[in-house]
Order: sequence, then structure tokens, then C-alpha cells
Amino acid sequence: MCGISGLFNADGPLPPGARAIVEAMNGAIAHRGPDGDGFFEHEQAVLGHRRLAIIDIARGHQPMANEDESCWIVFNGEIYNHHDLRPILEAKGHRFRTSCDTEVILHGYEEFGAAIVDRLEGMFAFAIFDGRRRELFAARDRLGKKPFFYTTAAGVFHFGSELPALTQSPLWSPEIDAAALEGYFSLGYVLAPATIYRGVQKLEPGHWLRVSKAGVETRSYWDVTEFNTDDRSDDALVADIDATLRAAVQARLESEVPLGAFLSGGIDSGLVVSYMAEALGDRLVTTSVGFGTAQHSELAAAALVAEHFHSHHYPTTIEPNLDQMLTTIVSRLGEPLADSSAIPTWYVSKAAREHVTVALSGDGGDESFAGYDFRYVPHAMEGAARRLLPGPLSRWAGGVGARWPRSPKLPKALRAGTLLENLAGDPASAYYADLTFLKPRDTRRLLGLGDGAGLDGNPIYEAITAAYRRGPAGDPVQQAEYADLKIYLPNDPLVKVDRMSMAHGLEVRCPLLDRRVVELAFRIPSARKQTWRESKRLLRLLARRRLPAGLWQLPKRGFHAPVGAWIAGPHAAVFRDEVLGGGSAIGAVVDVNDLTRRFDEHRDGTRDEGYALWAAWVLERWLRAARR
Repeated sequence: MCGISGLFNADGPLPPGARAIVEAMNGAIAHRGPDGDGFFEHEQAVLGHRRLAIIDIARGHQPMANEDESCWIVFNGEIYNHHDLRPILEAKGHRFRTSCDTEVILHGYEEFGAAIVDRLEGMFAFAIFDGRRRELFAARDRLGKKPFFYTTAAGVFHFGSELPALTQSPLWSPEIDAAALEGYFSLGYVLAPATIYRGVQKLEPGHWLRVSKAGVETRSYWDVTEFNTDDRSDDALVADIDATLRAAVQARLESEVPLGAFLSGGIDSGLVVSYMAEALGDRLVTTSVGFGTAQHSELAAAALVAEHFHSHHYPTTIEPNLDQMLTTIVSRLGEPLADSSAIPTWYVSKAAREHVTVALSGDGGDESFAGYDFRYVPHAMEGAARRLLPGPLSRWAGGVGARWPRSPKLPKALRAGTLLENLAGDPASAYYADLTFLKPRDTRRLLGLGDGAGLDGNPIYEAITAAYRRGPAGDPVQQAEYADLKIYLPNDPLVKVDRMSMAHGLEVRCPLLDRRVVELAFRIPSARKQTWRESKRLLRLLARRRLPAGLWQLPKRGFHAPVGAWIAGPHAAVFRDEVLGGGSAIGAVVDVNDLTRRFDEHRDGTRDEGYALWAAWVLERWLRAARR
């Protein structure tokens, strides 16, 4: 696990000072690789690397070359099947200097070209300078666990693991993308391939990239293609999930440094820990964090799992200094991210790093095994209602839903307003409505753009609904899961986990995001994975066999911080002065009057505006840091 950066010019020599630029880019991501740095310099390319040493600590330094030094690689991630690929390449005449996975990618590229990505199982972002072809080849893993940012400025291709690396280049002038801000307030994140900066892109998950005299070419190499084909019995399905997940965990235990697990108290991380306990015995280390309030803490459930599997368990109750913590976290995110669970993820990563260098997590189970009951269950109900109600009645229900009371003082069951309103549109539009925090009209008002037009032509709406419609027709929950895999997962949870863990030089591995686990999950019809009363049904059946009694029955709590309560209560004065005051940076991009109205209504309990206010505060801190 590392950080990578570099410059490449396909048309000729790089400008003077290119090495110094990459050194500065590398320095901006030093936290990703605290164990050293390295550089490769050529007239057309400079590659930089920050190393977090995990495998072949003595010889695995980067940038790394092939035998004749015609190709050089910088790599961030882990390849879990490198031991299987090595003898295949050796049989074809390749000779290895190290035992690390980096060299396998490089020789694999020599042998198979771009097709090497189809053979790799793991999490990765890498760039290879091919001196023979005078090209740069780069790729990102299938699910998007490892990041890759890029832009072309002054004719020079720039790339890096995080946006702050690119901002170090004097060849490029950062300019905030107004369209990205609209997406940020709608979703809480900037939707790939865009970034907060105009002209800078993220390489999308499951894609490779080639830079040559012909320009920059990107191409998809993987997607989920098989849906709803597995009609085996529950026992057979659970047995297959059990075996596939066990193999995924086992593959992620290779390490020459201490290794442990995040333990949240949910069934996903509990299952991962159960397989780790089989393999590691009394060497198992687990870490948990929680806030003081019961609704924002799973420490008790995590302790139950830790005791059951006899792990060396390190729980921590956190009481963050919000003012200090917010600046620190925003600086490590690189671009605005309004997911408040970044806060506990920061703390659990910090706590884990005191004991281990590698941690396994339970991320990914919700998107593949139907875990978001607060979205998937209503989506299934809406689908059933559409089949029963004629069009005019659906539109009438939508009108009723639009007028339904939405006060946060009302019981949660009265989400019926949103359900009824969703019936007026198609399933893709309903998914969009459920995924977004602020609708286009609210977002445009907040940005001072007026009400604007409807959804037609809205780029965020088009991107989200296009991903939904690519899913299997006729299965709204499976389509929502697929869209989450393409939209939500790589742009929010995986960004949060990567940035917060790498801020502490901690590598996080996700067995539930193993490609084979994901593909197996999507072959299973959603009705087998979820009922209207029970989410993650098959994982819960597996949990009954492997976890302490009763744990599999616990409701999903989530991992969010109580930011709404903080802004309405102890941090209200700081928020008002910093975000709503005359000296705010955000005043240049939002309508402060609209934001003030939201703050007042949030404080008096008229409306729950916690998300919009938190998103604004994160953006304020990010803008202040970006101006420095």
C-alpha cells in the first residue's frame, strides 16, 4: 500500500524541473507511504513513489524495473493472486529479482499488455512507463478501492494517488468546477470521473488508461454481467458464500507486518473476524470505536464478537475536538466529502495503527447482499405498488406524497411521503430520489442559481439513472444494488476508507469486495437476499452458524457521527461565525441567506438540515485549505 505520482509527455522531453515537481507531488502524499520514497527519471517521464512496506520489505522498493529496464512501474495496492501468476510468467521466460507482487504486475504487462488487468485479483492503482513504446499505461482495480487522479496541463500528463499531489505542479492552475459543487451538495461527494477541480479526472473503477501520441485513451475491462441466475437452495447458497468468503479472507492475510481487523459490531465485520480467527488463532487483533451515545456506538456488540473469538481487542470511546478534527480530516480527504462516518473511520484507523499496519474490514456487504434496508426495502415496496396501481393512481399518490408532512419530529415510519412521491416517477427516478440528500431545486437555491429546470438534462440525475438502468431489468432491488456498486460505493465509502486509513499509514483490505464474492452475490436473486422484514438474509443465515447467538438479529446502526446534533447544540456558535459570517470562504459559492434559513430551522427543530449544514461546513474548511 503506497502513494504514486508522476509526469509524462508522449510528444517529447518534459520541461526543466520535472523531477522537482514530482518530488513535491510525492511529498504531498507522504502519509500514504511513511517507509520511504523513490523516483525514476527519463526525458519523457518522472515517476514518484511513497512506500508502506508490507511484502518483501527488504527488496520491494519502487519505482521498479523489468530485466532490461525498458519498463518501470509505480504501484499502490496488493495483488492477492501474485503467487499463482508468478510460475506462469516464469514458464514464459521471465526472471524475478523479488518476491513482491509489484514485479508480477510489471512482467505480466510485458507478457500480456493491457490484458494483464484481467488476470489480477486485488486492489490496485498503478502506472507503467513503457520506454519501448514511449507510452504510459495505468489501471485501477475493479471496484475502485485504490484511487488514481489525472490531468493534462501544458501538454504534460500528471497523475497521483490524491488530488493534493496534482496541486503541487506549477504547470497547472487549479480551478473549482461549479458543476462539481452541485453534485457535491446533491450527493455528499463528487461523482467520478469528475473531481472538484475543472479538467482533473478520476480513472473510474474497472478501467485502464493509456497515454500515447494519439492522446489519452480509457477503456473498461470489467463489469458485473450475470444477474439472478443462481436458483440453488438456501443451504447451497450459504455454503458457497461461506467457502468464497473464507478464501477471500485467507488471500488477504499475507503480510510481513502486524495484521488485524476493524470490528464494528455488525455481521459483515464479524464474519470477516470469524475467518481470521480460524487462520490466526491467538494472533488475532481487533479494534473498535464508538461515540458516547448508544445510537452512535456498537462497542458492546463488537466486544461480544471479540470475546467469542478471543481476539486482542482494543475498544475506544471517542469524544472528538470537532474544530481541530474537522480541519485535519478535510486536509486528508483531498476534495470535499460530506460523509460524517469519515470521523469514526479516522479514529478507528488511528487506533488500529497503534497495533497493526494492515487491517481487514467488512466494507462491501451492504451493496452486494442487500443490506441497506432503509433504501432497498422501500424500493422493493415501490416496485410492487407500481405493478398494482394504474398510471393515473400512481401519479395521484405522487401528488399526495409531495404534500406529506416531513417534520423530523414525526415518527420514522412516516417515510410514506417519500414512498408515495416516488410512485409518480419510474424506478430509476425513485432510486435517484433515495440516493440524493438534496434535490436539484434545493441544491440550486443553496448555490444561488434559482430553481432552474427539472431533472431533464441534469448531469447528476443522468449519471445515476443511467447506472441504475444498466442493471437487470425487472428487479428494482438488484438494479439499486448494481447502481450503488457503480455510484455510491466507489465515490463515498471507499474514498472515506482509503483516505482516512492512509492518513495514518494503515492498509485496509476488504474481503467482501473480492471480485468473486461480488459476482456470486449478483447471481443470487434479490428476493433470496432480502425480504421486506429482513435485510442481508443470506449473510444472516451464515452469521447464525459463525457468530455469537443473537448478533445476527441486531439492526443495522451505521457508522455515522451525530453531526446534526453537534451543529444544533454545542458547536452552533462556531458554525454560525465560521460558515455564516462575513469572512466565510463559502460565501463566494453559496447563498448564505438560504444557508442561514436552513441553520435556523435546524436549530429550532422545524426541519432536519444536518446534512446540508455539515456539507457546507466541510466545504468551508476545504475552501480555506485550498486557498493557502
